[in-house]
Amino acid sequence: MGEHVNLRASDGHELDAYVARPAGEPIAGLVVLQEAFGVNSHIRSVADDFAKDGFLAVAPALFDRVERSVELAYTPEGMQKGMALIRQGDTADRLKDTAAALDYARHETGKKVGIIGYCLGGSMAWLAATRLNPDVAVGYYGSQIPTFAAEKPKAPVMLHFGLDDHHIPKDQIDAKVAATHPDVPIFWYEGAGHGFNTSDRASYNPAAAKLARERSLEFLKQHLAA
Repeated sequence: MGEHVNLRASDGHELDAYVARPAGEPIAGLVVLQEAFGVNSHIRSVADDFAKDGFLAVAPALFDRVERSVELAYTPEGMQKGMALIRQGDTADRLKDTAAALDYARHETGKKVGIIGYCLGGSMAWLAATRLNPDVAVGYYGSQIPTFAAEKPKAPVMLHFGLDDHHIPKDQIDAKVAATHPDVPIFWYEGAGHGFNTSDRASYNPAAAKLARERSLEFLKQHLAA
């Protein structure tokens, strides 16, 4: 179902993106933003699943500026390298690459485009909503969202967090995000930790993942379907 395409960011940087196309006319475009593990088999499967739901899904390789073709396993070593790649990169550059994916999806479909992101991508989805031009954004367990909570989204946003996520204390989200943006739906999942949506991780929580995806899909279709 998927293919790899080359995108060009506004500063001339070229990056890879995995594209999954629906069987028929797309409902809309959807940019799928990676975790700290690159555009690996899991992220490609996420894009594939959204293509089955009718979206043209684009997953840009946000690590390409530092190291190309990164696909990391969900191991302590993989996490260590992923965090190092995040530190070596730059948020502003990752936004440029996200914008390139948005532009590609909009050009390919001629329709609205949303963003959904996980972990690193969850934080980037929030920043895309405040600084770029998506029509809707969904973020899963983005640990940097409280840091940028003062920024106002220009598009509807939905957020998902696990109550057992020790990387993201609930009181920070409540005080910095929910209090500042009471109109943003924020969902918390019992027994769910960081990465609860990822079937390849030990923290995978099938019930939480299913419910969060149902909510996300309804929200995306609400704001993207013609």
